[in-house]
Amino acid sequence: MADSLLVSNSATKSYGDLVALSPTDLTVDHGELVALVGHNGSGKSTFLRLSAGTLDLTDGSIEIAGEPAGSSVARTSTSFIPDDPVLYDDLSVREHLSYVAALHGVDAAAEQLDAIAERLGLLPRADDLPARFSRGLRQKTSIALSIVRPFDLLLVDEPFVGLDATGKVALLDVFDDLHRDGRTIIVATHDAQFVERVTRCIALRDGEIVHDGVATPADVLRLVGT
Repeated sequence: MADSLLVSNSATKSYGDLVALSPTDLTVDHGELVALVGHNGSGKSTFLRLSAGTLDLTDGSIEIAGEPAGSSVARTSTSFIPDDPVLYDDLSVREHLSYVAALHGVDAAAEQLDAIAERLGLLPRADDLPARFSRGLRQKTSIALSIVRPFDLLLVDEPFVGLDATGKVALLDVFDDLHRDGRTIIVATHDAQFVERVTRCIALRDGEIVHDGVATPADVLRLVGT
């Protein structure tokens, strides 16, 4: 399908007898903003990691932009924010941003990098080492790094954990702007209220899709519990 950016065809992940993700058929089109909800262990993180190419499939396939997840083309199209940010011990926020931008061929001026940091409330800490930050500040740094590079698909795993109210509002604004720009975003979250801001909600339970469509916060609580 020409409009499909992500295509999952019987994608499966198991660890011996433990099935983390049952055979999953799913397509996500260009420009969609998707909430991926479910209890702990439901398969949300597994699906995102498989799609990002950081975890190998047991069976089936996932394609990003028509190429297998994890391939160079798919990685070029995909930016992934894991639930546990991975940061360098000896680089400041500014140095992180500059390094990631250069790594992806982005010729960004210092002012542009500072604008990203400022948007997420990081500018006062731009010369500090994020490896020593709190969980919330580390999360903000990881988000800044994910958007400094080009991408078509943004995969985000539990982005609101550790964020204060101001940080959450700033992040929601970033998601809204990216969505308006036509980016495709999939956010795995426990925040039932987030489904009010998306075009589609996919609920997982025990590695299987139990809902795919519009949903209210009450629907989310009914589908996956608190």
